Amino acid sequence: MRVGYVCGMKKILPRAAYCISFATGILLIFIGFRFLLDPTTAEAAFGIQVPTHGNYSFHYIKGIRDLAVGLLTIVLLLTKELRALGWMMLCMTIIPTTDLLIVLNSAGHQTDKLYAHLTAVIICLGMGGYYLGRRALKL
Repeated sequence: MRVGYVCGMKKILPRAAYCISFATGILLIFIGFRFLLDPTTAEAAFGIQVPTHGNYSFHYIKGIRDLAVGLLTIVLLLTKELRALGWMMLCMTIIPTTDLLIVLNSAGHQTDKLYAHLTAVIICLGMGGYYLGRRALKL
């Protein structure tokens, strides 16, 4: 029974990691486009409100950053460059960690806005470690 369980996990875990990583890439692309196309709504969903006076430069910077990271995640995943994906996710953990701290330290932050950033930290650390520990993805 134990052998069957281990064999089953060997098939499920790579697929689950693939799906989580793919969904993360797609969500980052969505968030990036949202910051580029509708910065006010994206800002509210991010968890901070900053008086912009119509200047959305920082929103566009965040949008292009998220779009680029999402695209890179998808490309590395589809080309099966899993070691590079693992390193990228571990290194990019600094982004959601910093985002989390920015929201946490903003006046009047809403606790529910922290969960997305915390989830992103966990995904980056978990998937980064997973891909660095794997040799090849077989789907």
